[in-house]
Amino acid sequence: HPAAVLRPGRAPGRLSTFEQRAGLLCRAGADEVRRLEPDRALLSMSPETFLRYVKDEFHPGWLVEGADFHFGKGRSGHIGEMRSIGDRLGFRVEVVEPVEVVLRDHAIVTASSTIIRWLIGCGRVADAAIVLGRPYELTGVVVAGDRRGRAIGFPTANLAPEQAPPAAGVYAAMADLPGGRSLPAAVHVGERPSIGDGEHRVEAHILGLPTSFADAEQRAPGVSEGAVIHDDQGASGASGASARRSRAGCLPDWQPIDGLDETGWRLSLRFVSWVRDPIPFSSVDRLADQLARDCRRVADRLRSVDEVFIDTPVPPAIPASSEETPA
Repeated sequence: HPAAVLRPGRAPGRLSTFEQRAGLLCRAGADEVRRLEPDRALLSMSPETFLRYVKDEFHPGWLVEGADFHFGKGRSGHIGEMRSIGDRLGFRVEVVEPVEVVLRDHAIVTASSTIIRWLIGCGRVADAAIVLGRPYELTGVVVAGDRRGRAIGFPTANLAPEQAPPAAGVYAAMADLPGGRSLPAAVHVGERPSIGDGEHRVEAHILGLPTSFADAEQRAPGVSEGAVIHDDQGASGASGASARRSRAGCLPDWQPIDGLDETGWRLSLRFVSWVRDPIPFSSVDRLADQLARDCRRVADRLRSVDEVFIDTPVPPAIPASSEETPA
């Protein structure tokens, strides 16, 4: 984003990496994607100097931009000026008119990065997916955590995201692992109110559920929203953690994913649905019981999503669901 060069402290959060955008463009039919680096020299060019640079560097026959596109120093150039300069320099300019979309609350909005950032900042990831035409995705490297989740039976992959995370809360997501495997995940974003360490985190508990949620339902009984899960040996300790996880629809004894180290590998999280706000708990047992219910809710949410979405890392738009909208 140009603001990241001109005003680093005020730049909007990044919605995607270059690699993500290049992948989407190639899937849409592009033969090659090249990047125009926004350095200060480039951003100080007048509109005509900028377009001459683009012509000399890339030899375009056609430029495609949105109706509200501005370019050149101080955003002084507009789409009409681009067309005029293009006529002189020998390339055509195609204008993509604004696109309106209907959100799940029936509000009609114009698709833009501004509205996407606002929706993500409110935790409305299902609405963000409607505007994007795909789930909002965080990518990054898995880093070391403090293993608190593992101690209560809910180990997490701690992501150092390259994009702006959504609002604090718990989400249902699909985790795309190295090698092309995708698994459901319960993702916690934000500080951990029960621990009070003040550190903002993105923690993904990858569920041991197969892609077919019908199979998962046969393997593990459901947990009602009001249920409190106990086991014969108490709610604490390894056996209690295994019982909680098993009844929540997770594999009873979670093991590290085959072929992956604990840290250092790349993970992508595709956010499907908001589940709940952050909640402080008075005890580890209550926290673990809630995490078990979160796992069940995540499985339920993802079961209702089209199988094409489950299996495809870059899916079509998500239909509206019955998910509640966070305040």
